[in-house]
Amino acid sequence: MLHYEENITSFLPQIKIFESLPKDIIREIEQFITRSNTHRISKNSIIQTPGNERKGLFFVIAGKLRLYKTNSDGKQHTVCILSEDGMFGEVETFSLGATGVYVETMEESIVFSIPTEQFEPLLRKYPELSLRFLSEISKRLRDQEEFVEELVFRDLRGKVLYFLHRLSKKFGIEENGYLKIDIPLTHQELANMIGATREAVSIILQELSNEGIIMTSRRMVMVHIGKAMKELA
Repeated sequence: MLHYEENITSFLPQIKIFESLPKDIIREIEQFITRSNTHRISKNSIIQTPGNERKGLFFVIAGKLRLYKTNSDGKQHTVCILSEDGMFGEVETFSLGATGVYVETMEESIVFSIPTEQFEPLLRKYPELSLRFLSEISKRLRDQEEFVEELVFRDLRGKVLYFLHRLSKKFGIEENGYLKIDIPLTHQELANMIGATREAVSIILQELSNEGIIMTSRRMVMVHIGKAMKELA
């Protein structure tokens, strides 16, 4: 975890969307990063709700955030999980998929924001920056379409395995043919992410564990790379 006292601007070039940008653009963006718009947020904090969307762009310096929606029954459906160098929010020109969603911290996180009125002029001034954001929006739309399609057409076992495999690819650490998901997960948290009951998810996890497709321990899941890909193919 980044120490709050450290210089946040030193991490700006490490954020993927700003990577390798000309120094003059980076210097302008750095001017907008101050203590007043940099926040350390405790775990399980709701920082946005539907109808109360944050204006501006928000960048994750440390920690993990979950974006999710709820249906009429109150079941949660995860839209995406953001880790270091992730971002969400909207300006007049575009939205990064944060409309109508809850944003919650999965662990203690540090986030900085750039207000719309400061960022819009940069987009008009630097076409290269605009193109990068358009590319990011396109990528997210493709990812979300794939995610929704997979969850709609798979049974519960397929949904659980697909979601775990997706998490393992993004946050996994390889160990002896398995990908260890670097996010502490309870059965209830996983159930919330795919809109299922804890009891049903627990049964599926036990089945997958018995078959050697996953390994579980307290708040930890490891996914066997070859077996998971074979079943999901």
